[in-house]
Amino acid sequence: MSQGRGNNAMVAIIMILFSMLVFHSDIVHAVTYKVGDERGWAGNVVNWPQGKQFKAGDMYEFRYDPKLYNIVQVDEAGYNSCTTKRGDREYQTGLDFFQFPRGNYYFICSVPGRCQAGTKVALHVL
Repeated sequence: MSQGRGNNAMVAIIMILFSMLVFHSDIVHAVTYKVGDERGWAGNVVNWPQGKQFKAGDMYEFRYDPKLYNIVQVDEAGYNSCTTKRGDREYQTGLDFFQFPRGNYYFICSVPGRCQAGTKVALHVL
């Protein structure tokens, strides 16, 4: 009878350790991306995501001159039309970090002409 309890405890310990390993593995595999690579959030970055596979937990660094650029998180329609609406979140620090769960995330620069010139990015996080 005591052997059955011992087996249950062993299974519970193994499951806890396995869960910790899986959780730790996700954290270790997270990547930090500098949006726009070395140029940062400046100029045409619309194609920057090509060839990259973004995953939940990855970090996105937006580095830019706040006198020349900003970041606005918009919906897909705002991304496609380069427009913002009331309630869209604007960032102007010059260095902003984002981390997302799965989903689609859209950012534009709302300084006149910047988005139309390609200062926008769509992140598809798996």
